[in-house]
Order: sequence, then C-alpha cells, then structure tokens
Amino acid sequence: MFPLETPRLSLTQITEQEWPFFLRLQQDSQVMCFISDERREAEIRQIFNGRLAHWETHCRHWLCLVMRDKQNGTPIGFTGFVRANDDMAEVGFILDPAFHGQGYGFESLDTLCKFAFETCAIRKLTATVTVGNIGSKKTLEKAGFQPEGRLRENYFLSGIWQDDWIFGLLRSEFR
Repeated sequence: MFPLETPRLSLTQITEQEWPFFLRLQQDSQVMCFISDERREAEIRQIFNGRLAHWETHCRHWLCLVMRDKQNGTPIGFTGFVRANDDMAEVGFILDPAFHGQGYGFESLDTLCKFAFETCAIRKLTATVTVGNIGSKKTLEKAGFQPEGRLRENYFLSGIWQDDWIFGLLRSEFR
C-alpha cells in the first residue's frame, strides 16, 4: 500500500524518526499561523504519538504521511486524512516553508485523493481552511476541491474568532 509515489515525492507512513521534523514544523510560526496557537512540546508530542498508530484503510484515526524528495530523501512536509464516517474523510497538509509555492502540496494532495477514492472507497473528501490561508485554498482548488461554504467565527486562533472556509471533493468529480 505504501509508499505512495508522485513524480518527485515518496509518501510514507510517519515513524518515530520523523519526530524532530514534526516538532520543528509544529513550532514554526509561519507554518502554524493559520492552524494553531503556540503549543508546548508535550502537547505536540501527544499529537505526534496519535499519528504513529498502525493505519489500515478502515481506520478512524489520522493517516499521516511524510512527504520526502524521491532523489535525496529530504522531508518536505506531512499530508493525510481522517475518516469522518465510512465514506467521508477530511484531508490536511503542512509543508516546510522552504518548499512553499513549488507544487509539492498539490502533488501530494492529488496522489492522496487518488488513494482515498480508489483504495479506501471514500466518496467525499473535505478540508477546513482558516480564512486568509490563500496558499492552502489555492492548493485545494487546483486539486479540484470546491468551496462549500464559510463558517463564521468557527475557530479561536491568535486571540480572536476566525472564519473557516469549507471545501469538498466528490469521488465522481475527481479526474
């Protein structure tokens, strides 16, 4: 089942060896500015540990995949999804800022969508993006996700209530 491959990336299940990279991204204010307020290392470790659990296509916990450059093994970011029910899942992704704007987010998301629809029998993928996160919005739209709405004052971040954009992609719409 894994790794999933793209022209430039290898996507493999997260392992303990990714902890330093995961921690670095989770503590990077540029990466997290639309995701979360600052977290203590113990809280980040708890999130990480939850991503380490063995994953199979029917699981209800996060599938967390590390994106690595196929040529040199450099870690680029993380992507994955979590099932909301039997045939729906929410996707997510974060990238090292050094790799923003180079198409890696789209490349990994496109492959993740194909895996979810074809291998995991997912009918619909969703994504929730804090309003203002233009990079993630563009990545989702490029992958075929459609805007489905705006949830007003849905998420408390940086001391204020933030709106969220909701996106969806149906298996029947995926190219």
